[in-house]
Amino acid sequence: MRRNSLIIGISTAITVSVLATAALPGGQASAAALVAEAPAARTAPGMPKFGESGPTVKALQEAIIRNGFTLKGGATGTFDKRTLSVLKTFQKVVGLKAAPTTTAAPTTTAAPTTTAAPVAYPLTVETIPVRGNKGPAVVALQNALVAAGLTVKGGVDGAFGSGTTATVAAFQASKGLTQSGIVDPTTARALGLIAPEAAPAPAPVAVGKTAAAAPLTVETLPRRGHKSAAVVVVQQALVNAGIPVKGGVDGVFGVATTVSLRNYQAANGLAVTGEADYPTALKMGLVAPPAVVLAVFPMQGACNFEDTWHAPRGNGRLHLGVDIIAPEGKLVYAVADGTITKTYSSATDKLAGNGVRLTMPDGTYFFYGHFQRIADGITVGSKVKAGQVIGYNGKSGATNTPHLHFEVHPRGGEAINPYPIVKAVDACNVTAPLPVPAP
Repeated sequence: MRRNSLIIGISTAITVSVLATAALPGGQASAAALVAEAPAARTAPGMPKFGESGPTVKALQEAIIRNGFTLKGGATGTFDKRTLSVLKTFQKVVGLKAAPTTTAAPTTTAAPTTTAAPVAYPLTVETIPVRGNKGPAVVALQNALVAAGLTVKGGVDGAFGSGTTATVAAFQASKGLTQSGIVDPTTARALGLIAPEAAPAPAPVAVGKTAAAAPLTVETLPRRGHKSAAVVVVQQALVNAGIPVKGGVDGVFGVATTVSLRNYQAANGLAVTGEADYPTALKMGLVAPPAVVLAVFPMQGACNFEDTWHAPRGNGRLHLGVDIIAPEGKLVYAVADGTITKTYSSATDKLAGNGVRLTMPDGTYFFYGHFQRIADGITVGSKVKAGQVIGYNGKSGATNTPHLHFEVHPRGGEAINPYPIVKAVDACNVTAPLPVPAP
């Protein structure tokens, strides 16, 4: 059956531009890249049609997304009405003649097995043009700028002058990059002129008896202003969740990504921070679940903490917990149902000061140190509920700063890094005391 013509009337210059801006990682090519350059070319063999599903359709959708167009639902691999609509918009923006609206009836025929040719990027890091240059490399740059929706003063003339410099700066501003007017590698990648940096392979993370691929960790979660493969991971997760990212999956954590994160958080009952914080990344499946799950954050806010796992503490000691800094007297809570199996006193323990050990039925225990005092009625053998007050924040023991030293020992074994465990339930912004748990 003849396939519909998706893109026709493509000039050589525009084809170069689309190739530059619609190329996909992993060796896939965009729809435009698969079309012959002849002005009256028909759809190339292996191109998908309306109603089909498969890797070729997914490659087309990913090409659209990489060019900054929002495809609700993400690259599903199914050529449906939303894909057709966004494809027409893509063609219009980059100056291609829109495909005929006639579509073939949906079919269950298997997707073609034709493998797309490896992507050929027009430039390399070594051939990125600079101001004053003339030639094909400048033409490729100017075409990429035009395809991004910008106007190059003087047109696509192959001369890198003040007009091209100003347009590069405008592109950089739209993507949250440094507005230098210089085509650095980051700008070239955002324009699709050179190959993207390869993202690090996700490390397998043990979760129970299975292994889950967690592409990020608490330490690698990106922040606003970052430009990296980690930002791409977050942006793609948002798109896959049906949350549009204005500007597309461009690897730049700017205003658009912040707004999209806020929308995702609001839709999923998370704290609306606009940040790629641990609870949000956990909900998206971007980080591994914590080894131990806390029912309650251990401290009344306001407070703050950071990852100081294994930081030197003098005399050859390493830090085995997380320090939650808060004013003296703040409430300290039981993080889970369990039993107080040990208490500490500043009179006998010069390091820990006043504190407790809370043990769960499976043997997992939590060590709390530096209390101002242990709560009334809390002693060895006390049964406590998650959220129950077991002490008050202080600076007893070997410290001059009011804070809670908190350790996690799964099944009674050696301490593990508690930072991601505590971060997963971060409630440092909750200043009101928690309700008294039911008996």
